[in-house]
Amino acid sequence: MTNIKAMTPQLKSTLLLTLLALILTAPVAQADEVANEQDTSEGSGVTDYIAMDPPFVTHVGAPSHKPTYLKASVSLRTSTSTARAAIETHMPRLRHELVMLFGEQTNADQLTSLDGQQALREEAKKRMNEVLERQQTGESITGVLFTEFVVQR
Repeated sequence: MTNIKAMTPQLKSTLLLTLLALILTAPVAQADEVANEQDTSEGSGVTDYIAMDPPFVTHVGAPSHKPTYLKASVSLRTSTSTARAAIETHMPRLRHELVMLFGEQTNADQLTSLDGQQALREEAKKRMNEVLERQQTGESITGVLFTEFVVQR
């Protein structure tokens, strides 16, 4: 074992920085391992994210004298390398489904809760997969991600 008192200040600093770097990167490495396990357990191991630009801005909530607006940036997760072409081909119809879904939301309080947002993501995924199935694309969306989600009253 090395005697700490015998170390130079520069060596102590280097050792301290190395230990700090190891401590800080350990959780990141663990998170990467978990993410990789999830990706490979879902099939081919391919993950593609497709942004639905521009963001959605729509009126939500019960009709009242003061309107409530939702702004949502959405990305779609797929697990095949061929899904992007099908999704881009049918993007207008997929966007339409989300505009209709967002417009149906009458409880603005529910939209601000995690459970409400999760339910909305699941319903969005279901509806968009129904569109892809009706179009006989053979592709599906494995996840809907809100990269921005703001409810303004």
